[in-house]
Amino acid sequence: MRTTMVAMGMVGAAALAAGAQPVRAADEARLIGLWKLVSYEVEVRENGERLPVMGAHPTGYAYFTPEKRVFFVLTGEGRRPAETEAQRAALMGTLVSYSGTFRLDGDSWTADLDVAWDPKWVGTKQTRMFTLEGDRLRVLTPWRVMPNWADRGETRSIVTFERGKE
Repeated sequence: MRTTMVAMGMVGAAALAAGAQPVRAADEARLIGLWKLVSYEVEVRENGERLPVMGAHPTGYAYFTPEKRVFFVLTGEGRRPAETEAQRAALMGTLVSYSGTFRLDGDSWTADLDVAWDPKWVGTKQTRMFTLEGDRLRVLTPWRVMPNWADRGETRSIVTFERGKE
């Protein structure tokens, strides 16, 4: 128990040192609602490079329901209607979309996906770290090989939202 409390204290101290406050039970209700995508960066583990893989002005939303379901639809900047199979396939590289039930655990949530743009994600658990600062939600994924930019190797996404108008 003491080790867990010390570890939790260190995580909280690290979050505070980074300028973010850990989410407390009283803050959980602040996550519920509509969030508009502001930016989507990917950090490459191998070299630390940060890339705006969805462009400078991506579009999309995240919605967390009071019933503990989350929906994400995120699209890259400059998407155009496809006329060929190759163009339709290329559009998948600028789309992230999924839904599932979620549970909160401090400054992270885990979503159990039952729908996803990439069928490999259906049935998986996706955990995200997050901070809430005013009307901003900042999301950080764990290191993984993302289907959309697998050629980059292990990456993590740094996604920023602002509170949407419902």
